[in-house]
Amino acid sequence: MRLSLSAPTPLEYFAMLVREDDEFPLLEAAACLAQDEYPELDPQQVLGDVDQLLARLKRRIPADAAALARLRALNQFFFRDLGFGGNVNDYYDPDNSYLNVVLRTRRGNPISLAVLWIELAQGLGLPARGVSFPGHFMAKVNLPKGQVVIDPFTGQSLSREELAERLEPYRRHSGLVDEFEVPLGLYLQAASPREILARMLRNLKEIHQSQQDWVRLIAVLDRLLVLQPEGWDEFRDRGFAHAEQGHILQAVADLETYLTHAQDAIDSDLVEARLASLRRERSRR
Repeated sequence: MRLSLSAPTPLEYFAMLVREDDEFPLLEAAACLAQDEYPELDPQQVLGDVDQLLARLKRRIPADAAALARLRALNQFFFRDLGFGGNVNDYYDPDNSYLNVVLRTRRGNPISLAVLWIELAQGLGLPARGVSFPGHFMAKVNLPKGQVVIDPFTGQSLSREELAERLEPYRRHSGLVDEFEVPLGLYLQAASPREILARMLRNLKEIHQSQQDWVRLIAVLDRLLVLQPEGWDEFRDRGFAHAEQGHILQAVADLETYLTHAQDAIDSDLVEARLASLRRERSRR
């Protein structure tokens, strides 16, 4: 008897990578996101390209270099010599989230650039982490003499005063001023790899949603729900996207799931009405 062993689909492969939080392979999981747009992509090629960059960087740095010297060498190599930076000409291009493209063009968004920068920093033995700063993803490194916060979009090292200035519009918009103000340090806490990946996917979600690109939106929401199975809002949004595509059964299932788990949601009446319409349409088929 011959056994037929089929390769996992991109979504199944992604699910295997993100199943556990221990030893979460952030770079590999982030590289996989591009497989929906570039089906022939081998994520291992992305890992290999980053390994080559790290090897080039290590040859520049003495083995006994202090942490600050390693950080300076990294920033010189990544931002100035290689020219990585933000895609200011087309900030909302989905390619800015795909590491295979970012490695080729050296243009990305803050979070994709941060993922690459953090991987190189950690390869140098620097304790680098991502920071889900409001409105703009950051990276940070804790050095013996203090914390350094980097804007991966520009390569700029930001002082506490500059960070507070960037935070001010968010604080005012959210009402977090005066007696409701919270310390800056709370906004600089390290994001987990799972949180970083979710933010990457939500960036793509916003782009596809704004363009009403339902096929790509559904693919992104499939990944988000693998990553965060209790993301009830994602069930709602995927249900609406399926409805736009005429996928009535899938739409009904997703919207029913949302209403079951989000009973006090402010949009429950709206979702109920859409669900009733879909059920009527299903019954006519």
